[in-house]
Amino acid sequence: MASSVASSTALISSTRVSSAKSSLPSPSSLSFLRTVSSPLRSGSALRSSLSSCSRRSFAVKAQADDLPLVGNKAPDFEAEAVFDQEFIKVKLSEYIGKKYVILFFYPLDFTFVCPTEITAFSDRYAEFEKLNTEVLGVSVDSVFSHLAWVQTDRQSGGLGDLNYPLVSDVTKSISKSFGVLIHDQGIALRGLFIIDKEGVIQHSTINNLGIGRSVDETMRTLQALQYIQENPDEVCPAGWQPGEKSMKPDPKLSKEYFSAI
Repeated sequence: MASSVASSTALISSTRVSSAKSSLPSPSSLSFLRTVSSPLRSGSALRSSLSSCSRRSFAVKAQADDLPLVGNKAPDFEAEAVFDQEFIKVKLSEYIGKKYVILFFYPLDFTFVCPTEITAFSDRYAEFEKLNTEVLGVSVDSVFSHLAWVQTDRQSGGLGDLNYPLVSDVTKSISKSFGVLIHDQGIALRGLFIIDKEGVIQHSTINNLGIGRSVDETMRTLQALQYIQENPDEVCPAGWQPGEKSMKPDPKLSKEYFSAI
């Protein structure tokens, strides 16, 4: 199924053209059509071709004009933030080559679901740190609002001291560039993005305003991402946890995983 999806993605990508260009299919799309449709090719040859394609590049790479789809470089930003009760500057691209980044958006300071998420990530920060990962929270509030919230204790609905920065997106440009801005309300949905050390978005989830996110699932997904980047000939099945058996993305080799279930 993975090779079929990858081939279909290639077809869609190769046939996307602007209105100013010819509507004729490109040579790459014709090549794809010949691969899947030609009656002259045997079934074994077709399976071999698709399997080879899967091994060459299993990861999806999105188009640059489709930001911020998974597989693209994360939109860069530089903004003010609050950390350790001080105002600092945060520039996303400064983490490239150094750390993974968990970037999460939340609607507003001094609300209800938001502090439960923000403090949950802070309480688990040491675990993310062991995985060479930085955590960044973002909302459309000012740094002054962030600071006041951090200076309010948890029992009073505040955050207390946090182990990572809260970024101020008062211009709403960051939320907009990551596709989470609710334009008519001027706030962000609960978007979460895992960005690798190359600055590429490898995972995203977006929840509506009333649904909090799971730190456990974020951690599991990060660990799965790091595992497949360290083992590029393997993939992680549903619910995979570190130490569990992974899978080979191959029609024959994957049977080793399925036979052990």
